[in-house]
Formats: sequence, C-alpha cells, structure tokens
Amino acid sequence: MLEKLLILLFASNVLAQVCMPDAPEAYKVRLSIKTALGDQAYTWNDNELYLFRATLAFAMRNYLSGQLFDVSNILVCNETERVSFWFMVKSVTNPTTLIEKQHVENAIKESRHRINSAFLLTDQTLEFLGILPTLASPFVPATPPWLIAFGVVMGVVGAGIVYFLVAAVVQRKRKKTLDEEEEAKGATENEIAGENLDGIYNTSFSDDEKVTEM
Repeated sequence: MLEKLLILLFASNVLAQVCMPDAPEAYKVRLSIKTALGDQAYTWNDNELYLFRATLAFAMRNYLSGQLFDVSNILVCNETERVSFWFMVKSVTNPTTLIEKQHVENAIKESRHRINSAFLLTDQTLEFLGILPTLASPFVPATPPWLIAFGVVMGVVGAGIVYFLVAAVVQRKRKKTLDEEEEAKGATENEIAGENLDGIYNTSFSDDEKVTEM
C-alpha cells in the first residue's frame, strides 16, 4: 500500500514537472474578467482556480464516460497575475500518463457552455488557445425554404390569374359600352335622316297637279 502511494506521489511530481508552456499535451487558458464584467469583475484566486479544475474534471467525466476525473487530475502551471495559465489532464486509469490533447479538446467543446457559465464569461473572454470558439447553432426557419419558395411562386401565379380575369371582365364591359354607344349613335343618325326626308318638297308632283287642272 505504501509502495503504491509513493508511486502515485512520484508520478504526480513527474507530471507536474512535465506541465510547462507549449508541452505536447498542454493548453493555455486566458481569462479577461475585467473586460467581460467591468465594475462587477471578481478577483481571481485559488478558489477560482479550484473551480476551473473542477469544471474541467466535470467536462472530462462527461466526455469519457465511466472515468471519474477529479481536481487532482487537472494539472496547472505557469499561472500569471493577468489570469493566464497552462493545464494538462492526467489519466484516471494510469496516473503516470496524460490524456491525449484531442480528447481534452473534444471534452472542452462538448461542455464549453457550462465552463463559460461557471465564470460568467464567453468564448471571447475565456479563451482556450488552440481551441476554436464554439459556433452558434445555425438558424433553422420554422417554415422550410422550399415551402416559402413554393408559396411565393403560387402567389405570383395566383396574382397573374386574377389580373387576367379582371382584365377580361373590364374589356368586355368596355366593348359592351362601345357597342351601345354605336347603336345609340346609329339610331340618332337614322332619326335625323328621316326628319330631313319628310321636310323635302317634291316639285314634280306639283307640276303634275297643275297640268291636270288645265
């Protein structure tokens, strides 16, 4: 039992010495608390660092289901006053080895919102250098685009049909009105012509009457 404890302590010391800037399995973290929160910014201290290690352990537990990570598995080094540091993740099953960088990155991406929320920060103010910020979910309209396009096309077709129907009705009314006006005009002209004929004196009949009397 004592031997196992000594081995674990030795392994932890070795890994702690391995944790350094730009180490193969290390990530740098930078927090901009003042920028994000202004006058309500909190002070970064050992308790905040413990919370960070706990949230990372939570993320690793979620990603590697069945492996019980805790704060002792999160190694931190090169902490600065401007709130930046490097960290590495130690394996649960084999304390002498480190978790591959890709697994750590995937775990952070999967729980990024929970990590940010713990510190009241965002992807821009809680930066994991080398890990791209999470992208917002693409907007999915409630109505499918094809249905919107179909509705627009049908609306245009419907408007065209209504236009032609209305135009046909208007044209018929105009034609009917013109026909009625033509008929009325023709009747008036005939009436005037008849009146003119009635008013003409036929001189041939007058001469015949005079000859008969003689």
